[in-house]
Amino acid sequence: MSVPATPPTSATSSAAAQARAVQSRDTTPQDLTAAALARIEAARDLNAVLSVNPHVAEQAAQVQARLDAGQILPLAGVPVIVKDNINVTGTATTSGSRILRGYVSPYDATAAARLVQAGAVIVAKANMDEFAMGSSTENSAYGPTLNPHDPARVPGGSSGGSAVAVAAGLSAVSLGSDTGGSVRQPAAFTGVYGLKPTYGRVSRYGLIAYASSLDQIGPFARSAEDLALVMNVIAGHDPHDATSLQAPPTFAAGTPDDLRGLRVGVITESLAGNTAGVNATLNATLDALRGAGATTGEVSLPELRYAIAAYYLIAMPEASSNLARFDGMVYGQRVPGSDVTEAMTLTREQGFGPEVQRRILIGTYALSSGYYDAYYSKAMKVRRLIADRFTQAFGQFDVLVTPTSPFPAFRRGEKTSDPLAMYAADVDTVAVNLAGLPALSVPAGFETVDGTPLPVGIQFIAPALHDERLVQIAGALEGIGIAQPQVAPGY
Repeated sequence: MSVPATPPTSATSSAAAQARAVQSRDTTPQDLTAAALARIEAARDLNAVLSVNPHVAEQAAQVQARLDAGQILPLAGVPVIVKDNINVTGTATTSGSRILRGYVSPYDATAAARLVQAGAVIVAKANMDEFAMGSSTENSAYGPTLNPHDPARVPGGSSGGSAVAVAAGLSAVSLGSDTGGSVRQPAAFTGVYGLKPTYGRVSRYGLIAYASSLDQIGPFARSAEDLALVMNVIAGHDPHDATSLQAPPTFAAGTPDDLRGLRVGVITESLAGNTAGVNATLNATLDALRGAGATTGEVSLPELRYAIAAYYLIAMPEASSNLARFDGMVYGQRVPGSDVTEAMTLTREQGFGPEVQRRILIGTYALSSGYYDAYYSKAMKVRRLIADRFTQAFGQFDVLVTPTSPFPAFRRGEKTSDPLAMYAADVDTVAVNLAGLPALSVPAGFETVDGTPLPVGIQFIAPALHDERLVQIAGALEGIGIAQPQVAPGY
């Protein structure tokens, strides 16, 4: 019997290695699940996990029975943690909010169902900014998630718990959702891969909506091979989601040879305002790409200066509409009142956190009579201009590059008193969602701040439906030593 080079129950083992070990009978789904649960328990101080799936043992046993029956399962026995806005049958699904405390999902999101069908075991639900509204995972009703590289700092958001799950070795892969950078930015802050697929490439059925025209489920991983493995499982058309695309997944990690002749465009507007370490990491990445045979050049997208404003004037109105369903009448918490109106008002007042209330109010205002044309309508026009500018840029380049964030992880509490400063943290990521494009944050280096090395991410953006190109580039960057995904020291 072959023995894997890295024990499959190790925190550093990949999902692909775990699946191979289970398929070759070197370990069992039960062993992998037990190891994952032990790591989750040992890392409780990070507050990355909100709840453990009470049906874990049953899921693991079902995987073993399917293997014994001769089924080939690409994610055989692999423990996966998913963000708490992704519905999983029989699990608490709170979206990080008090208003959904006690809600148990009666169904699976399509992405979750496909993971289970492929043999994965969904072991836990990850902490998140309430209803995915935030850039630091400090807005969770259940407390902030800590960055394993420096617990005094944020892991990014809103998918901070999912990012930390992979960065701290609680699972080899996890799922988050990305509305304006909520997979890529925490991936950059925690030193792992974070992929935002093309809008519609992964079904949103079963994802609790924040902004429906922007939301997209995406994976976190520590290797390009694992990114490919997960995307080949969760991507693809879904009849339950009218926005899902007919685009069968064909993901595979690339090699350094794939960089030869690659045309890389650096977005000029992303070069200002970065820290020295972020600029150094970007320059080192570009040097390595050129050394591997790629060509690089700058491209200006001047409309990006309006991206933050346009994004929030689209996302907040959509949020105000989507969150109207949370009134205490059908599911979740209900605060009693003298009549229906008072009950709804008290439920929302006590159930929604301050950031969610702020976004609902701003969104409702932007959609109100007399202001729709002044705000929301103009933002939609800017969205179209940004998408058109990206299309023009891809006439010159195969991929575009920016820092994922202009700075590494910031300290907890540093931006909570200034919502505009928090919103600006997404300056490099929101335009991708406005245009519906795929983008990948690659862990490409570190910046030492106050004596602590903090991860720095570089973002690669591809044309719509060219998601496979990004995973191919990730594998190539691993081959030339640029991509540095790893478990955080001490975990």
